[in-house]
Amino acid sequence: MAASTLTEVARLAGVSPATASRVLNGSARKPGPDIADRVRQAADSLGYIPNAQAQGLAKSSSGLIGLIVHDIADPYFAAIARGVQEAAREQRKMVLLATTGGAPAEEKEAVAAFAARRADSIVIAGSRSSQPENQEGNAELAAELDRYCRNGGRVAVVGHPVVGATAEEGYHVVAVPNQELAAALAGKLASGWDGDFVIIGGPEGLFTSDDRVRGFQEGLAAAGREAADILRTAFNRAGGYEAGLKLAGLIKERQAGSGDAAGGRKLCIFAVNDVMAIGATAALRSQGLRIPRDAIIAGFDDIETLRDFRPALSTVRLPLEEIGRLATRATAPGTPAGGGGPERVSRDAGTGGTEKGGADVVQPHPIAGEVTLRRSTETAA
Repeated sequence: MAASTLTEVARLAGVSPATASRVLNGSARKPGPDIADRVRQAADSLGYIPNAQAQGLAKSSSGLIGLIVHDIADPYFAAIARGVQEAAREQRKMVLLATTGGAPAEEKEAVAAFAARRADSIVIAGSRSSQPENQEGNAELAAELDRYCRNGGRVAVVGHPVVGATAEEGYHVVAVPNQELAAALAGKLASGWDGDFVIIGGPEGLFTSDDRVRGFQEGLAAAGREAADILRTAFNRAGGYEAGLKLAGLIKERQAGSGDAAGGRKLCIFAVNDVMAIGATAALRSQGLRIPRDAIIAGFDDIETLRDFRPALSTVRLPLEEIGRLATRATAPGTPAGGGGPERVSRDAGTGGTEKGGADVVQPHPIAGEVTLRRSTETAA
């Protein structure tokens, strides 16, 4: 059976299609209560379903928020998505989701699709990249975001500004203090550890990874320690596993050279995110090595998965759901900076340095992380 039409509703209610549209699509120009009731009763009796696009035009709002993440299966992005959903519910809006694998070209396509559907705002979560292979994708994404903002769209980016974006209105960044928190973690680990350090980092040019590597090295330097060696790999569990296999060989060489099963000076491994730390730990276990007996390890993010991970992983806790909420609220109409009198700092979209124009770094409530040391970095094991 064909769906009922607005014309049929209007005919049954004895009104014009324009009047029926104003009642059913939420226009500010509404007829009297008796006519409105007649139109609604006609719509109910016919089983009429209002057209969402027509409602969006009538209200100047589609009621949609676009969310772009690298991988929704990653607990980091899943937690941010929960926060976005909660804030969207407060605004009586629905969330559209796109996963892109971290490719700027895919993010550009997602922005274009959301813009075509008249999404009121877009939240983008996932590390930015200055890698050469992403140069063209970055330019296309920046141009698409600028176009969206010029047409009244509002954007919030978690972490760093999109490389090359120049929009000055409706474009916000919720900054995360990755570098400072990684430095704090290094300081705490160095205070109770006299062995060597190694970092499992993501590809060079991946901003989130680079910030955490840089911060950890700064924390070691502040503690009077030598810089850690860095293993570069994919920014995911598989990358952590690959790095863990390489480290297993190094740990076994140290143990053989010392004549001590404990390996003398054990390695302290810092993986720049928790899923990489989980992968590295699994790789060590596959080679007969145990944490913290043969090495100690720490991650970053404090994802929900860690509740069931053994040994309990030392990490830096980020309020991921709150980050999602803040990003979504920053794009709400009437709260240009998320509310609460936040600091707003214009930053260069590529380097983090200040410059004229560009995105507003929105901190309604500064993101506060916390270093949490657990069983995986106990040195007396």
